[in-house]
Amino acid sequence: MNDAQTPDLRASARELHDAGLCVLPVKADGSKAPDVRSWTPYKVTRSTPAEHDQWFNNGRHTGIGVVTGAVSGNIELIEFEGLAVQEGLLDQVAEIAANSGLGDLWEAVTTGWADRSPSGGVHFKVVVKGRPAAANKKLARRLAREDEYTPEERQRVAEKPGTKIVRVLAETRGEGGFVVVAPSHGPTHPSGEAYVRLAGGPTTMAVVDPDDLDALYILCGAVDAMPQEEKAKTAPRPRREPPAGYVRPGDDYQDKADWSEIIGNEFDPIYTHGQTTYWRRKGKTRGISATTGHAPDRDRLYVFTTSTTFEAETAYDKFAAYTHLNHGGDFTAAAAALRGQGYGSEPPRQRLRSVPRQAGHFTDGSSAVDPDSVPDEHEMPESGPGLRVVAPVRPELDITNEADAIDGLLEIMAADQLPDLYKRSSGPCWVYEDDQGNPLVKQLGTDNLRAYLGDHVTTYQVVKDPFTDGTKEVRELFMPKTCGTILGRRDWPLQPLRGIITSPVVRPDGSLVQAPGYDRATGLYMHPRVPLRRLQPQVSKESVERAKDIVLNKMLADFPFVARSDRAQYLGALLSPIIRSYVPGPTPLVVITGTSQASGKTLLKDVFGRLYGLAETPWAENDAELRKAITAKLWDCGDPVIAMDNLPNGHIIKSPILSSLVTSATWSDRLLGSTSSVTMPNDRLWILTGNNLRTGGDNGRRTLWVRLDPDCPNPDQRDNFTVGDLRIWLAENASTIVAALVTMVRGWLADGAKTINTRMGDYSQWASAIAGILGYLGVPGWLADRGEASTALDDEAQEWAAFLTEWHQRIGTEPVTTKALLSLKDTVPQLHNGDLPSGKQLGHWLKARQGRYFEDLKVVLVYDSHLKQNTWRVEKHVDKGTAGTER
Repeated sequence: MNDAQTPDLRASARELHDAGLCVLPVKADGSKAPDVRSWTPYKVTRSTPAEHDQWFNNGRHTGIGVVTGAVSGNIELIEFEGLAVQEGLLDQVAEIAANSGLGDLWEAVTTGWADRSPSGGVHFKVVVKGRPAAANKKLARRLAREDEYTPEERQRVAEKPGTKIVRVLAETRGEGGFVVVAPSHGPTHPSGEAYVRLAGGPTTMAVVDPDDLDALYILCGAVDAMPQEEKAKTAPRPRREPPAGYVRPGDDYQDKADWSEIIGNEFDPIYTHGQTTYWRRKGKTRGISATTGHAPDRDRLYVFTTSTTFEAETAYDKFAAYTHLNHGGDFTAAAAALRGQGYGSEPPRQRLRSVPRQAGHFTDGSSAVDPDSVPDEHEMPESGPGLRVVAPVRPELDITNEADAIDGLLEIMAADQLPDLYKRSSGPCWVYEDDQGNPLVKQLGTDNLRAYLGDHVTTYQVVKDPFTDGTKEVRELFMPKTCGTILGRRDWPLQPLRGIITSPVVRPDGSLVQAPGYDRATGLYMHPRVPLRRLQPQVSKESVERAKDIVLNKMLADFPFVARSDRAQYLGALLSPIIRSYVPGPTPLVVITGTSQASGKTLLKDVFGRLYGLAETPWAENDAELRKAITAKLWDCGDPVIAMDNLPNGHIIKSPILSSLVTSATWSDRLLGSTSSVTMPNDRLWILTGNNLRTGGDNGRRTLWVRLDPDCPNPDQRDNFTVGDLRIWLAENASTIVAALVTMVRGWLADGAKTINTRMGDYSQWASAIAGILGYLGVPGWLADRGEASTALDDEAQEWAAFLTEWHQRIGTEPVTTKALLSLKDTVPQLHNGDLPSGKQLGHWLKARQGRYFEDLKVVLVYDSHLKQNTWRVEKHVDKGTAGTER
């Protein structure tokens, strides 16, 4: 541009100043910013002609601009970017203005003073009359397309995906704003092109009142293309897919209703362009107040003005607009009302899906024992016995009402639809394994029952579905208090659990429990310790002989039993778990004792563990601890044999707790950490082991002795055993041994289950049955030397037998006082510290033993009415047929 063509910025400054505007130079770097040290003062004070001379007379500046707002006579700028002009938005606004009654006003504004920027944008300046100039405002925007991204914008999106890149289409400059005006040129704009005046000038600007200017701003805002997010008050909740076949009333209304029906009392339609309809509120004569159909994704109402019942600049769909106008924003009430008008479909109940129960292993009952059959690894499940068969789909139960929930659960229990859940006297329980595969019984508490029902019953509540206004089934667990109520019952319609067995056992009717799992006939749960062999249909003499050979001539061949009675008594104990249900009642304490270490007593105890499973508990130091240990094992342990191993050398077993235990069919005690007492069946075989054990008190006659004596200096060095290392042999042949023991019992049953009458106090029935089995097997020695062994191994019996013998020999049968008896100081029983008892203490001991025989002598109390004191005499037993009793 030559000098003749160079705009005279000083003249332009004079024109602008004379029109009352604040003029500033513009930087020649494309920033379009004022070229002064600080232009803040010029927002309130106009620049002067002297400053204009300094800025524009030397030709240094190529750009000139105006500060908008009050300092320039309260002017505002409406700017359409070049992008908006290219996309026809300026023409669209003009069309809307013409159709909304604002055509003349728009014409006055666009022809009053208009400039075009080098980028194609158009600036309209107006004077606001009646209020201060407003702040800068974005009127219309849209999201940028990816092909429009600058390199910097692409980097922002790459660093933070989801970033919105926005293009401004129309905006205002008001109080505190600045605008470059024509004839700015050169480097003032990045393009180097000049600003061009399109119409009018500073003296011909349109003067508009605030309402008219706001109406024009609404026109410009009507072409805004930014997505509008619905607010909580205009959308009931985040959108979700409705159930198949169900149409919500709001969605149905959205598809069928017309906007005129909804907002006809608030707005009048004035003009439609494409899909967009422009509306004006009732009572207004010019401009627009709202649009519908403008959003591309969903037909919404968008209100610009604050003079309606709707919130300005907020999107409403048809259902939200209806709800706002007719139900105060209550979407639930609105949906119900529309449903009453026939919109939507009938609300369904949303059902829960039934959860199939996991397939489990189970047995058909064909597996048991067969000495000639090899165990099939596929017959036994990997994790223990299978559960009883139940329905493949777990039951469903509505627990909305607690009382109905309890009734429903009891019906499910009675229908036998709950696997592996049983009852004991103290409540529901289940059977499970510990880490070593040992069966345990878990008495259920509130949390256990709740967890179990969560796994095995699909429980739900029926609640209101705000999404469909119908109902739905919501998965819920039983409440803890409900579980507590169920556990608090006196009885439960469940199968009773009367015990756990680990091998085939004989039922009371003589049949055999053969299959793993629950046996309804007996209430026993079989959890085999070893894989079970198949059962031969018939028991032959040959199979019985093979069984005897396996057990007696192989497994027990090398144990140093003191006498054949010890071997017979061990075999009787070994057969006891198999006939425990057939011969109910207590069994004696089995004491396995040896003369020295490595005699084999622990190995005999371990045989029980390998074949049946064995629970062990340490020998307690006192009766209180012993009672706790017994209760703990009976409460949850499922092993049929419980042992206390390695008692102190030479220990005297003298415990009233043990005496009570082995003579009772049940055991009652208070659970540790609880105030409640429980009663449990005492259906276990109790074993004690130790070297040179002896008994005292009543324990002697309640003991089944198994004595070992290796009779060599180093018993642990013994070798050349029949089966080699017995523990290895047991591990490889446990199934065979169990099969052999069961075969022995089956042979006895098949032979008529004959018993041999054997008197053993509380254990007579059991002793007679074992005597019958051993008699059938031809195994001699059962309880043959019981009396001798009991006396020899009972310190108390020996001590009192010696005392009574000397009493009888030296004093005879005459009644004497305890003082006289103390003269027998060499044989009088002594205190624990070795001292003689006092007369009173000896009297207490005599009272505790009166009438009891020690060998063939007993103590008799004789009250001396003359001396007013007790006296004592000793009396000798005389067999029947002799003349009376010795006095």
